[in-house]
Amino acid sequence: MTDSKPRVGAPVEQMSFATVDGGTITVGAPKERWSMLFVYRGRHCPRCKKFLNKLNAVLADWTEVMDVAVVSADTLEKAQADKAEFGWSFDLAYGMSEAQMRRLGLYVSDPLTEAETDRRFAEPGAFGMRPDGSLMLVDISNGPAARPDLEELLDGMTFNITNDRPVRGTA
Repeated sequence: MTDSKPRVGAPVEQMSFATVDGGTITVGAPKERWSMLFVYRGRHCPRCKKFLNKLNAVLADWTEVMDVAVVSADTLEKAQADKAEFGWSFDLAYGMSEAQMRRLGLYVSDPLTEAETDRRFAEPGAFGMRPDGSLMLVDISNGPAARPDLEELLDGMTFNITNDRPVRGTA
């Protein structure tokens, strides 16, 4: 069970994730630009591949507006295999811990079979963050079928950024 809802308007607790390219992405730290973190279930999830392939196809539109990163609980080997198979261009991170999942308020699942995967994993999430590291927008799901529409999400985030809109859902 998720520990709590993510606190919109508050700084995201700083977390770092290793990327398949040998770098590191850090969320919650001040940056020059807005950023979006997408959490995916892992290599075992065909719906994740479909969603991330769509993201990759419109990535240039996204990166005009903000930085984009993607992370899962997968091992380096599984994440590298996905990147090689699908040719994704976004920053792809791996090794998200269960504690990090819970700090983001994500739903956490056990694998249904050993063939699915060998560890707990996060269900999907999207986190839009201001340059100061505070959480502007959150979208989390408890299963693979509920995902944000990437065109609508980008349009909404662009509107929020351009118009310096306040955080919603704090009442």
